[in-house]
Amino acid sequence: MDFSKLMEQAQKMQQDLTEMQSELAETIYTGKCGNGEVVVKINGRNEMQEIQIADDLMTLDNKEMLQDMILIAQNAAVEKAAKDREEKMGAATAGINIPGL
Repeated sequence: MDFSKLMEQAQKMQQDLTEMQSELAETIYTGKCGNGEVVVKINGRNEMQEIQIADDLMTLDNKEMLQDMILIAQNAAVEKAAKDREEKMGAATAGINIPGL
């Protein structure tokens, strides 16, 4: 076993993972509720970047429903981000579970 080659491969994998984490952090994920009446966009760090609400929902009568729709859209976006992260990181690490990634 060539130890230097193994170290080279490990460094390359670490560099690739760092680049992928950076890319994932900047990716925008969209969650929707209703027929797109509420749209939430987050980045890969789960930070909300944008929220869109249909004009017809902007009434006091719809306040509770609107709050629920925002939560649903936000959770959908977070779920997409987590799934994407899991798929890409899993492929990059060949299924090896690396703590913290």
